[in-house]
Amino acid sequence: MSKPLSIIFIGDIVGKLGRRAVAEIVPKWREQYQPDLIIANGENMAHGKGITLLSAKEVLASGIDWLTSGDHCFDQNSSIKECYESALPILRPANYADEAPGKGYAEIKVGDQEILLINLIGRSFMPRHYNCPFRTAEKILNGFTGKKFSAIIIDIHAETTAEKIALRHFLNGKASALLGTHTHVPTADNQITEKGTGYITDVGMCGDADGVIGVQAEAIIASFLTQTKVGHTLADKGRAQICAVRLSIDPVTGRCLEIAQLKEFIEFTS
Repeated sequence: MSKPLSIIFIGDIVGKLGRRAVAEIVPKWREQYQPDLIIANGENMAHGKGITLLSAKEVLASGIDWLTSGDHCFDQNSSIKECYESALPILRPANYADEAPGKGYAEIKVGDQEILLINLIGRSFMPRHYNCPFRTAEKILNGFTGKKFSAIIIDIHAETTAEKIALRHFLNGKASALLGTHTHVPTADNQITEKGTGYITDVGMCGDADGVIGVQAEAIIASFLTQTKVGHTLADKGRAQICAVRLSIDPVTGRCLEIAQLKEFIEFTS
């Protein structure tokens, strides 16, 4: 019997505090869980919006193997080419326009195993007219009908629970795991479907544990009270959280055997 694949998927990394939490916790998780692969959504890494070359190198140095992204992936204009058109292990959602920089999926070799990682973005209540994530996922998977992957992992970066759950039904049994990101709050519905797909509506985030989805609370409260746009402020110290899921996958069948939530807090006083 083949040894199960162990994969850790980390939710949205938000700003400096999120990057600091990752740098502290990921090496510990590597030692504790001995994962074959660690993936994280990094679209909020650069002060809450986008990915820069420096922030990407920082979190990759902590032990993360691949980064996915979402609606803010191209917000840091100066780093688009360096991040998405280089050899760095960074994805942008596959259902962006074909002309967008970068790629939306990757075939990843882990020892003698091969894993397909796909990044998708939802359309409900999202800022742009993305291509259909359902049809995009189907098209990608249909392109590999003659190939056997040990695991297929999909990050669905979406606003609504309904769109993510509908995609779970649509891809049931076609992926080893479908993992939701974007809303930054971990949901309690981690499960394995009857066809062997691990699922969670939202993994959660890495960042300020005492703010509002990673942003300091005062500005968010002021925006609600005044009904005006107030600039977001991100903390670089204080109590941070890191949210993730740990997957165990049968490399022979590609079925998810376990999906367990991971959540830790760490205090940065300076």
